[in-house]
Amino acid sequence: MSVEEIAGSVESIEAQAEKVLEDARSKASAIILKSKDDAEKVLDANLSLDEVKKERERIIKQAEQKAEQEVGEAKKKASEIRNGVETQVGKVVDRIVSAVTGAELK
Repeated sequence: MSVEEIAGSVESIEAQAEKVLEDARSKASAIILKSKDDAEKVLDANLSLDEVKKERERIIKQAEQKAEQEVGEAKKKASEIRNGVETQVGKVVDRIVSAVTGAELK
């Protein structure tokens, strides 16, 4: 495996990790936008102002928690992908060193 191939693999995996994070951010934004729409619907209903405020806060809090969970899961997945790259690169480096020096690394 050449250095270019290794670099390409690392770049590909980093791009995958970045896409996972970007997807999570997009989902989080969509969740928050939907919660705002839900809050507007509650405001438009004929309810007492106190009830509306409580319901709006509940909806927004729930949406923020879900969005935070989505982003957290995406960060964890991206981290796992990056850690996998480090392991793979380490193995490839060991193989290259072994091939060049003729020594067996452990």
